[in-house]
Amino acid sequence: MTLQRLRTLPLGTRVVVRYLIEDGERATDALGELVERTEEQVVIQTRRGPERVPLAQVLLAKPVPPPPPRRPRGPRRSA
Repeated sequence: MTLQRLRTLPLGTRVVVRYLIEDGERATDALGELVERTEEQVVIQTRRGPERVPLAQVLLAKPVPPPPPRRPRGPRRSA
């Protein structure tokens, strides 16, 4: 998806964004809800909290479906 598409997705959309870190040495992903957007960055609300991603560092981005429902945990078995 192009950077232009990331700039036009509605806030609240679940996205995955791959972006450069460590002065462009490596890339990482942010998966979560698009909660804020400025001319310079987007903010993705991830499980670990908000991640601020500079648009200049974005390599790829796309909307993704909602996460699957959590499976209920069964009782623990004793050994």
